[in-house]
Amino acid sequence: MKRFLYGGAVALFFQLFSCNPTQPSKPDRPNILFIFSDDHATHAIGAYGPKAGNPELHPYIQTPNLDRLAEEGVLFTNAFCTNSICGPSRAVILTGKHSHYNGMLNNDTTFNGAQQTFPKILQRSGYRTAWIGKWHLLSEPTGFDYWSVLTRGNGQGSYYNPIFTEAGGQQEETGYTATLITDRAIGFLEGQKDTNKPFFLAYSHKTPHREWVPAPEEYGLYKDLDLPLPTNFYDDYENRTSATREQEMEIAADMNDRDLKLVYPSYMTDAQLAEFDAAYGPENAAFREANLSGKELTEWKYQRYLKDYLRSVASMDREIGRVLDYLEETGLAENTIVIYSSDQGFYLGDHGWYDKRWMYEESLRMPLLVKWPGVTSAGTEVKQLVQNLDFAQTILDMAQSPIPDDMQGRSLLPLLQNPTELKSWRDYIYYHYYAYPDWHMVRQHYGIRTDRYKLIHYYTIDEWEFFDLKNDPNEMHSRYSDAEYQGQVSLMKEQLQEARIYYGDTVILKPTSKYHR
Repeated sequence: MKRFLYGGAVALFFQLFSCNPTQPSKPDRPNILFIFSDDHATHAIGAYGPKAGNPELHPYIQTPNLDRLAEEGVLFTNAFCTNSICGPSRAVILTGKHSHYNGMLNNDTTFNGAQQTFPKILQRSGYRTAWIGKWHLLSEPTGFDYWSVLTRGNGQGSYYNPIFTEAGGQQEETGYTATLITDRAIGFLEGQKDTNKPFFLAYSHKTPHREWVPAPEEYGLYKDLDLPLPTNFYDDYENRTSATREQEMEIAADMNDRDLKLVYPSYMTDAQLAEFDAAYGPENAAFREANLSGKELTEWKYQRYLKDYLRSVASMDREIGRVLDYLEETGLAENTIVIYSSDQGFYLGDHGWYDKRWMYEESLRMPLLVKWPGVTSAGTEVKQLVQNLDFAQTILDMAQSPIPDDMQGRSLLPLLQNPTELKSWRDYIYYHYYAYPDWHMVRQHYGIRTDRYKLIHYYTIDEWEFFDLKNDPNEMHSRYSDAEYQGQVSLMKEQLQEARIYYGDTVILKPTSKYHR
């Protein structure tokens, strides 16, 4: 009951302070709902189908509400991040600028909220703006009429009993975090039904970030199933850079007992822990008694990890469904653009890994779904190369707001309106990862990806990789030194230098992060 009262209070706040009865009740410009998650791999979304990542896993994915959004709108099959790590990806989205321009290279950096962001421009052009949920930029949100963000765990938030920080102070809530974020989002939307100003709402989930804790409704999901292993689960990291053998993100070696629910979350109430223990305790006891080792132990870890990851995704999808249903029930859906994305992808046992960071496909690729009533055609797939760098300009263009010349992406409106008739787009995307030494010990690297090929330079150790994604979609064998590809490698080296000059990323940087063990 507490959360519904809170939602009503948020609605009342916006009704009292924003209504203007002398103006039309419907805004001429579209509302924009930006649904955002953390570490959601495309191969954990049913709409992306068996072609995304592990095809054997696809039948087990339970994302009916995201699938419904894709069926009613546009699904981008080649959306990529510029820097596969949480805070920097958010900074790129807010500013429309690469990490080296917006100043947030890694998660240890505090985002400079004084700089230009698209929500500030939306505000100036007449939009009501809000950010609710995970923020994770180590500074207070700016450019928002209302914000309520997770602050437990240095901005990571917790899966249960979150602390929300707002302009007026902090509130600790009891319950499942995804549900409480949704309650606040619906509360905000309630306040917009009869106003004359369009809104932009970022509805931002922690899920499915580490340590992947589902809601109680999903504790039993997949309980009696053995989920399939990726074909490259036992990758030996041959035929690639030495960086692949230095990383610390292997399911077999690097997951801890908290990840595996052998140690329970510390932020639960006694009642929540009792329910959690009823679900996980018997399996944990059986695991300890079995005293597994070798492949049996590794595959037990994989099953526990992947089931919890997919369970938490299912919990989030259910909450997203509540918001989509609310839009439909209130009539707001008629003039509201709905966008779904995540800050980057994630490894679901691919290469034997979890986490992100690499320029390899599983962490480079982002989900991107867009439904715009009256503009997008249902069930459309867009194959052109796009990035989170494009989101700011796209949202400003949707809102008919001015787009600053110093933003570095491009509006996706032409792709949303007529993707099949567009003759040219971009030839490649540019990527740069900085955070080393840091969690998981992934070396700094930059590179470019075309529709078929990928070139990566690990510049602090001066090693290169080149992949033919058509013939090697799982990136198991670098062809950098193969004679048959030398012409393509040379061309892409020229393109890489061109991209670095174009984006102003011309300085070789030293290690940028503190290393936390």
